[in-house]
Amino acid sequence: MTEGQAPITRRAKAGRPPSGKAPSKKILLRLYAKEGKSIREISEALNCSKDIIARALKAYGIEARTRVRRSGLAKYDREALESSVRTKGVRGTALELGVNASTLSRFLRSKG
Repeated sequence: MTEGQAPITRRAKAGRPPSGKAPSKKILLRLYAKEGKSIREISEALNCSKDIIARALKAYGIEARTRVRRSGLAKYDREALESSVRTKGVRGTALELGVNASTLSRFLRSKG
């Protein structure tokens, strides 16, 4: 593996042993906590399995994010969305953005 990686130890007979070394806590904190990358993205970038990354996060005590899927609407300016809804309506704006109308309505209400 790359420099700065340490092995993650496991108890005997606790399942499949790790296939390689896990990245250091410093690397995981930067990629997972600060940059917000997913476990899969990190595993692809470091060329190791996602299971190793998940085990390392747990071993280092880095709290996993929830599995809630973040709305893609957050990348749009709220005022621009509201303006678009006023001119094109909820259905027209949702169609333009490629989302369901109820998803757009819920998003605009939740940011209150």
